[in-house]
Order: sequence, then C-alpha cells, then structure tokens
Amino acid sequence: MTDLGFISLGLAKLGMNERLVRVCAKSKSNSSSSPTILNREARFRYELLRKYECGIELTGSEIKSVRAGQMTLKDSFCTVKEGELFLKNVNIAPYGSTSAFFNHEPVRERRLMLHKRDIRKLKSEIDQKGMTLIATKAYFTARGWLKIEVALARGKNLADKRDTIKKREDDRQMKRAMKNISI
Repeated sequence: MTDLGFISLGLAKLGMNERLVRVCAKSKSNSSSSPTILNREARFRYELLRKYECGIELTGSEIKSVRAGQMTLKDSFCTVKEGELFLKNVNIAPYGSTSAFFNHEPVRERRLMLHKRDIRKLKSEIDQKGMTLIATKAYFTARGWLKIEVALARGKNLADKRDTIKKREDDRQMKRAMKNISI
C-alpha cells in the first residue's frame, strides 16, 4: 500500500489509475505555477552586496493580485522606521473581482518581516556607508507564503553600467558563436 493508499482503494472501484492520481497530487502541491516577480533593473543600477529573505504583510486582495502576477518591484526600496522594515514604491494592482470599497491602495508602505538583529545591522550599514536596500525578487514558497528578496546595494556609476552592458553583449556573442559551431 502506498502513501496514497486510502485514495487508491476508492479509485480501484471507479476504475481509475492510482499512478495518475499520485502525479496529479504532486503537481497540485507544486508552487511553480505561482509567479516570480523580478526587479531586473536593480542588477543594472546597483551592485548587490548581500541578500535577505523577508516575509511581507499584505491584505487579502493584495495577495490575490500578487498570485495573478499584478505586482511591480521597479523603483522599490526599503526604509527602517522605529526598528521595523518597510517596503515603499511597490505597485500591487487592485484585484479585479473585488469592489472598490474592499480593495486596497495600489502604492502604499508595506511592512517586511525580518529578524531584529538583521534590521539593526542593515540600519547601521545604510546610515554609515550610504547604501540602500532594494527589493530584487518576490516569489512564493512551497507552503504558499510570499517572500521578498531584499538586497543591500551600492549605486553603480556610469562606467560600471557600461561594463555591465559590454559584458552582457560579449556573452550573447559567445553564445551565438557556440550555437553556430555546434550545428
């Protein structure tokens, strides 16, 4: 008897295949169908030094919009107020099938959940070294929780941005050349 034995007994009477049910059960718990929202511009504008995984406090209509992929991390950043971490300039579109009364504001401060010692350390680095905290990625865990990846970053100057562009173009040319050789 398998781990889904209690299901397979009932399905045998119906003539269904136990293997099919097991595959469906595995794919149902997989969170790959949930969107991963990236801040692609952050890698170009900033040098990312250290990354942290944070939880985020959202309302019901906000989480439904994020699951639908209606979130933008462009130009988002974090601030520390009274020992708490807040995410600013994140746009979560209003949920379509909710009335305006029950819906949320698209752009507002959202509280991030991170350990106090990490928040204190980040605050001291931001104040002393002139760095910033930016949101680089939003994704769902296997348990269905929304996590925000926040990076401690230092702004790039124009020469660094040009180097990034040059490196990216060189990589593309190398991939094209390798593709043409292998054919």
